[in-house]
Amino acid sequence: MNQPIVVVGAGPAGSALTLYLAQHDIPVILLEQAAQLPVDLRASTFHPPSLEMLDRLGVTEKMLAKGLVADKYQYRDRKTNEVAEFNMQLIADETKFPFRLQLEQYEMTRIVGDMLKDYPHVEVRFGHKVVGCREVDDGVIVEVENAGGRSEIHTPILVGSDGASSNVRKGAGIGFGGFTYDEKFLVVSTDFAFESVFDNLAWVNYVSDPDEWCVILRTEKLWRVLIPTEPGDDEATLLSDDFIQSRLRHLHDKGDSYAIHHRTLYNVHQRVSETYYKGRIVLAGDACHINNPLGGMGMNGGLHDAFNLAERLVNIVQGGADIASEFALYDRQRRQLAVDFVQKHTIENKKLMESSDPDIQKKRQAMLMETAADPVKAKAFLMERAMINCVRESLAVA
Repeated sequence: MNQPIVVVGAGPAGSALTLYLAQHDIPVILLEQAAQLPVDLRASTFHPPSLEMLDRLGVTEKMLAKGLVADKYQYRDRKTNEVAEFNMQLIADETKFPFRLQLEQYEMTRIVGDMLKDYPHVEVRFGHKVVGCREVDDGVIVEVENAGGRSEIHTPILVGSDGASSNVRKGAGIGFGGFTYDEKFLVVSTDFAFESVFDNLAWVNYVSDPDEWCVILRTEKLWRVLIPTEPGDDEATLLSDDFIQSRLRHLHDKGDSYAIHHRTLYNVHQRVSETYYKGRIVLAGDACHINNPLGGMGMNGGLHDAFNLAERLVNIVQGGADIASEFALYDRQRRQLAVDFVQKHTIENKKLMESSDPDIQKKRQAMLMETAADPVKAKAFLMERAMINCVRESLAVA
């Protein structure tokens, strides 16, 4: 294969995969629809397996210099003030990185983007939108649109890491099964110091309340609050200052208005592609699976896809391995995992958080308190939620 592999989408999965290939001397063209790397309110939690993988590329050290280390997280009951705290040092014997790194995902893609400039066999093209693709005998024709018009690129393999609305997935005719929740999630960021008003507040907190649950977490820059909304509510109302201020005051009434730095309202999906590849077209990240953000598993799962797929691509390009066999193994290891683990856990996380039944809330908090207080149970809980078990289990699939 003398022609470059084409990767579509410069998000975390596409960027990491491109850097992996670059460091293995494989030519790549990375296409990104935006004019530059987007700066927006997206994922901000990197789990231990992701940090381990990125460490192999020399990225994690640069991220640690920018990010916020969260070595514990909490489940808080707003009514009783009970706190179940999980200390990630319990898994220090399992990973080099026994913590979550809180860092906006665009900081990671910026780091990788800068590193890619050192590889002459990698070309990053911004402002290039993929509008279609089709397989031919010796590869894939990628149809691209930019300011200069339309053009085509021939590539031996096309990787679609172009998000939930992936044109690569659509062009390949791959279905995207699952469902979308009726309600939307509102995410706002503020510089208010919540740690000054809540005792022993961790950097990551899941807060239950029969009236309104929420998630409060700190990024390296600001506090971020995730709030559920009611189905059918007007979008303009949900994004209004009045509504946002009322919800933050419900969390903590500080007497005056909060400074709001970002606000985002988004649909919440649980979807997995019917397959992760078709012929020479293969998918990674949000292009093939999306889920609600509770637990921070979406972006991390996408990074795990990228590293698994990158290894398959190296086997194909440099080892002469069969494309169909390598992609089938990738599909077995990653797709079933998305169904059995990521979808299952994120759906369960949402159900646990949103219950308005006080008895269910009480039992849930009691279970979490008991688990957190037992080192053996707490470690098992952490191994699951930190995605360590699922990565190990996926790699064991033949």
